[in-house]
Amino acid sequence: MPPLSLGGLDPHRAFPAGLLARAHRFGTGERALWLGRTAAVLATLGLLARRLPPAARRLGLGRVGSAVVLGMVAVSAVWAVRLPFSVADLVWRHRYGLGPVDVGSWLAAEWAALSSSAVAALAAIALLVALAVRFPRGWWIPGGAVAAALLALLAFLSGWLLALGTRPLPSAALRRDVARIEAAEHVHAPVREQEVSSWTDLPNAFTAGFGPSTHVVLWDTLLDGRFDRAEEDVVIAHELGHVRSGHVLEGVAWGALLAFPLALLVAAATRRRGGLREPANLPRAFLLLAVAGLALAPLENAVSRRYEAEADWRALEATHDPAAAGRLFRAFVPAALEEPDPPLWDYLFLESHPTIAQRLALVEAFARRTRAARRGGRPATGGRASPGGP
Repeated sequence: MPPLSLGGLDPHRAFPAGLLARAHRFGTGERALWLGRTAAVLATLGLLARRLPPAARRLGLGRVGSAVVLGMVAVSAVWAVRLPFSVADLVWRHRYGLGPVDVGSWLAAEWAALSSSAVAALAAIALLVALAVRFPRGWWIPGGAVAAALLALLAFLSGWLLALGTRPLPSAALRRDVARIEAAEHVHAPVREQEVSSWTDLPNAFTAGFGPSTHVVLWDTLLDGRFDRAEEDVVIAHELGHVRSGHVLEGVAWGALLAFPLALLVAAATRRRGGLREPANLPRAFLLLAVAGLALAPLENAVSRRYEAEADWRALEATHDPAAAGRLFRAFVPAALEEPDPPLWDYLFLESHPTIAQRLALVEAFARRTRAARRGGRPATGGRASPGGP
């Protein structure tokens, strides 16, 4: 697979100026909401780091019990402070014609996500504080292992949890396409449809889980007639490309790798105040992890973009249809108002996928490779996608 450059194609070659201006205005609002939400979360965690420690000492629930209560307060506070920005984002998307403002359906989805993440967070807090009580100085070593194990468990279970409420693909022809693409990619995974059109018009698909829990989920907004079957096949092949490449497991491995230095960072930052065994230090740990997460976002997004680019290449190899892939990526601009070439800071901190300009450049590279292979009488594709170039 050829390496991606930041520039990709010149968006003005592929899109009218009016559409680019509209996508830029929409993206500017999205970025403003992200900045506001991020600042509000950090400010909230900073306030909790100042106000909660004295309350923690008065709870009298034991170290683990007090830690769980503080964790509940922190999770609830962060969710509450994010909520107005999320509602504003919903309204902003509606203003640009990207979905109805069905706050009830949207809140139900948000509540389900909060419930699962809260359970995982509270379990992690209880285990890590218990380890810190047992191993006051070196807790971060087993703590990192526990965090990595919980991440792997959550990633495994998410394959089933995120597929709850989905349904089989509605088209027999599309199901036959899935079987054909699975054979081309040498993988098998359930591919199902999820109804989201009550609160968004954005097209999307995702892969969740690994091993027996693996599922590919297509939003019904992807199958509503705006995209032809060849374009839908590219999306399916892209998601099955994630399965073939084992990207979910690779993501778990990255998380496990980062768990140990992050645990060591928390241990070092709280050691003078008694370490993580003192529940009063938890709010400071939450703030520290939030800042560290923000600092690591460019690295996380760079890895994710590499995975997404590899899945794009696998989709091209499986479908042999660069024209459909090009139409699909171009359609994302009017359908989702994706900015084809966003500002650099947006690219670093917010973009988990290659830009539309980069994806179109990848399609052109594949098409050139295919034409060259045909002229030379060689197979156009084959083998594992790699960063070495065609």
